[in-house]
Amino acid sequence: MDTLVKLVPLAHDLWVYVAIDVALALVLLLVMKWLSRSRAKISVSDELGVKDNFAFGISVAGGMLSLCLVLSSVVGRHVGQGYEGAALGMVVFGFVGILLVKIGRFAHDKIVLDDIETYQKIGERNVSIALVDAASVVSSAIILRSIMVWVDGTDMNAVIAIVSGFLVVLAILLLMTRLFEIRYALQNQNHSFQSALDVGQMALALQHAGNLLGTAIVVSSAGALLVYSPEGYVSNVTGWLITSVLLSLLLWFLVAISKRTVLNGINYQKEVDEQHNVGVAAVEFTLSIGIALIVSGVLSSTAG
Repeated sequence: MDTLVKLVPLAHDLWVYVAIDVALALVLLLVMKWLSRSRAKISVSDELGVKDNFAFGISVAGGMLSLCLVLSSVVGRHVGQGYEGAALGMVVFGFVGILLVKIGRFAHDKIVLDDIETYQKIGERNVSIALVDAASVVSSAIILRSIMVWVDGTDMNAVIAIVSGFLVVLAILLLMTRLFEIRYALQNQNHSFQSALDVGQMALALQHAGNLLGTAIVVSSAGALLVYSPEGYVSNVTGWLITSVLLSLLLWFLVAISKRTVLNGINYQKEVDEQHNVGVAAVEFTLSIGIALIVSGVLSSTAG
């Protein structure tokens, strides 16, 4: 067997840590489900199983995926530190992750989509708003995961670096969304981006979801360029701020070039904004995420 499969030597108690992390992860997922129910004051089972509310399912799925992304940066972090320490670390960082993801979602709902009653519209089966809601929370989780992987240790300095870095980068994500809204208004006779989502403009929602996820992916690679300093509170924040802005602008430039190349001969902005062409929006969605993955891969390999 050794000649066919060569395995890396594993600690004999590794599976105990795996069992602890998986069990606590399931508990935290149930907590996320409960929070999803309490925030909207409706039954998750009724919305999904009785009413077949696809929009609500997309929103809940986005929240659970975001938590899994965050927990993926925590599991295994405390292997070898004792079972109690591993359980405590998983719970602490798990709840910190839930809290920050909830803050990111709240900020997107109340600051960016401030003219839309997000939960009400999702309850009314507005899939466009649900898609943007899910994309926003997953984008926040992608950034949060990268910061949690970036920091070393589990002390208070690590928590401060995670919280401060996440809030700064989240502000960049929200700013990029505002710029997208301004672009839409200028090219559509001052028509409101939020109004378009409110009436169920699926193509626009898909395009914007790609922008959110692409920005989050490219910004998450900032950790490969920055050096973590446990007590360098200011340098950590300014580092993420400056690097995130530069990477976001780089992505915007590269995606603009890729759209003009791939969609040559097509007025893709008119197709999405006026004709609600989901096919063109899907191509833009893919380009935003694809270019972000390429840039992130290059930066990670260079830093490595």
